[in-house]
Amino acid sequence: MNNALEFLLEQAKERENQAVLALGKARSELDGYYQQLDQIEKYRLDYCQQLVDRGKQGLTASQYTHLNRFLTTLDNTLSKQKQAEFHFKDQVENCERHWLECRKQRSSYEWLIDKKQAEKQRLENIREQKQMDEFSTLQFARLNAKRL
Repeated sequence: MNNALEFLLEQAKERENQAVLALGKARSELDGYYQQLDQIEKYRLDYCQQLVDRGKQGLTASQYTHLNRFLTTLDNTLSKQKQAEFHFKDQVENCERHWLECRKQRSSYEWLIDKKQAEKQRLENIREQKQMDEFSTLQFARLNAKRL
């Protein structure tokens, strides 16, 4: 029985390790997402500043339309990126839940093994005490037999 529990514990530890790796990857992807979003937002601000600067120098209607269309494309990209945030956050939350479940299962196996070991030790202590009592009783009986 103990070998089976040890096997289950090892399996649970492996699942927990895999869950930790998946959680780390999900968090890394979320961080990467935020970095990419930040870069796009900075690029958009830089582009807006360039548009203002070029506008001060004078733009044709065609140039303005072209620049404005590009700005609209950037805005659409930002909007799509912000929608993707839910996906990345959801991944992190799912990985955290899975990791917590794996950790709980591993802890349960460890608790059960500890409990079984404590019970085994208790029974061993009782057996040893019984042997000591029997030995003492025999010695006492031998001593009394010699005196008679």
